Amino acid sequence: MSWGISLILLSIIAVPSLILSKKPNAKELLEKIEPYQGWIGLVFCFWGVWGIISAILNLGWLSIAPILWATYLAGNILSALLGFMLGIGLINKLFLSKNETAKAKAEELRAKIAPKQGKLGILGLAIGTWMIVASFIYTIA
Repeated sequence: MSWGISLILLSIIAVPSLILSKKPNAKELLEKIEPYQGWIGLVFCFWGVWGIISAILNLGWLSIAPILWATYLAGNILSALLGFMLGIGLINKLFLSKNETAKAKAEELRAKIAPKQGKLGILGLAIGTWMIVASFIYTIA
């Protein structure tokens, strides 16, 4: 359930224009979070990558709970992508500052993902919600 909640929060941070169009007074809250956006993105990017690796290592779940495994993998892919989008500045500064080729490739990847950030955020809200619902379904069952 915590994965779903964190994915929903990450999606809200990643798509502020969607939130501001629905609730204009949320601007102050989003401005308070903005200085920490890079660190939040960095943490979620690594958390998502770790989740992808964990999903691959747990391929046995496919025979037991394929929907849960697919949800887990999709949620982690979205966490990694949205975290990368939010934390690219900090990632470049901390990890890629000495390697210009890697920095250029990271910016190229960001340019490919950036137009889809709104759709990824909405998808993150949907999958995060499903992760919460699925955690109740699979706990009860």
